[in-house]
Amino acid sequence: MRVLIIGAGILGASAAYHLARLGAQVEIIDQNHPGKATLAGAGVVCPWATEADDPDWYLLYARGARYYGTLIEELRGQGETELGYSRVGALVLAEDRARLDTIEGRISRRIKDAPEAGTVRRLGAGEAKRLFPPLRDDLEAIHIPGGARVDGRLLAASMLRVAISSGATLRNDYVSLRLNDGRAECLGSDGRPIPADEIIVTAGAWAAQILALLGLRHPVVPQKGQIIHLHLPGVATSGWPVVLPMNSYYMLAFDDSRVVVGATREDGSGFDYRVTARGQLEVLQAGLGIAPGLADATHIETRVGFRPAGSAMRPILGRVPQIAGLTIGNGLGASGLTVGPFAGRLLAGVVMGESAEVPLERYSPTGPEAG
Repeated sequence: MRVLIIGAGILGASAAYHLARLGAQVEIIDQNHPGKATLAGAGVVCPWATEADDPDWYLLYARGARYYGTLIEELRGQGETELGYSRVGALVLAEDRARLDTIEGRISRRIKDAPEAGTVRRLGAGEAKRLFPPLRDDLEAIHIPGGARVDGRLLAASMLRVAISSGATLRNDYVSLRLNDGRAECLGSDGRPIPADEIIVTAGAWAAQILALLGLRHPVVPQKGQIIHLHLPGVATSGWPVVLPMNSYYMLAFDDSRVVVGATREDGSGFDYRVTARGQLEVLQAGLGIAPGLADATHIETRVGFRPAGSAMRPILGRVPQIAGLTIGNGLGASGLTVGPFAGRLLAGVVMGESAEVPLERYSPTGPEAG
């Protein structure tokens, strides 16, 4: 089977990895857009603390975190070492003790079915600060040992390397789609058709532009996020946990004395690649309000990424009704680096005719526009 994948972010890379290992002939085409969510995202893997209550969405979110254990072991077995994944734990914070009690109850209910979360416990402010030293002195926390961080750039690159070693090809190009006797057909930038039995579109925030050529109204738009990277010279940060203050912001540390603080959620901004003063102020105020010890850190960079945000929180995964040979994976939003690897595995299964581990009818793409 010849499968063409459009988009090589975390979701497309995972689909390519799984399809190639299943024996499909895979070609991945990517336009290498700046602002790709996989390249900019900070990579928090800790679904158990989320306040979202959509059971269909949470099902994928939790399964995505669980699947990391299997995926990382597989990739290491393929000789991959630069995976960007580390199970460092997570600290869930709330300014109000009553709210933290509510959050703790929700987490306790969820981890009954999630042994990968580890043994969750309440920490006093001193112990929380010992784990993440820049924190304020007065913040209690819930510690989730199974929380993790992932560098999406490294993980996607790792999956693509394994896919290529299994026979897949990867190239940069601009492609378009058209209908040919009721079937989706892909054209390269030279206008020539690219042979494929199946096409998977995992183009993130840019997918709507591609799918519109088929008459599809794809309900995913870019949501801009500005994410600040700070450096603490000489400080060993590799073991610091992810920090989740239970709002739209977060902090996490990487191995190179780097702390990442994010992120804005800018709707209606289109593809505005600018780092703005307002965005910088918003993120720094949120970060320093929780972790004043970062005030003297060195600013390294601010990354801008465009999350593929749907009109509803629920992801879009599966075959497109009425168009043969077309499958879509999109709409993962801020959960992309948690859900992406598992969702890519699901898409590979759809294309290869396997029984889905999760009923994908709940996440089905819409068909062509009427008329």
